[in-house]
Amino acid sequence: MKNKKIIIGLPLAALLGLALFAFASNRSVPLRVKAAFVKKFPQVKKVKWDKESDAEWEAEFKMDGMEYSANFLEDGTWKETEHEIEQKDIPDAVKATLDNELPGYEIEEAEISETVDGLTYEFEMEKGEEELEVSIDVHGKLIHKQVVDEEGEKDQD
Repeated sequence: MKNKKIIIGLPLAALLGLALFAFASNRSVPLRVKAAFVKKFPQVKKVKWDKESDAEWEAEFKMDGMEYSANFLEDGTWKETEHEIEQKDIPDAVKATLDNELPGYEIEEAEISETVDGLTYEFEMEKGEEELEVSIDVHGKLIHKQVVDEEGEKDQD
């Protein structure tokens, strides 16, 4: 009988520990950041917070059936919101740039990024062993292209 209590107690203790960690992590998010998030996304009720850097927080959440991430500075300043898109949802002008500027590369991931400067389309692309991160504006202008090496480090191209 004693063994059954231990077996039941261990998963319960682990679950309680995870819940306390999640609660503690959520509590450490600055109030300004939480308030800015609620103001920008009032309809969102469930948010997972992560510390992106010393000065930046990332919120992950679902909205309209899609997964989003939004980044905020410690003072509550909104920086960016991103969500993945299907290849069929890439505008023609952006597709034309991909075809003309990056022939032979395959899209591994496609996202829309919204910042105070507007919308951009961000791609992770691959051709053989080479991996790129690419940003293109809504008009099809190539804004950024960066090679990513095997360790995930980025080389400016």
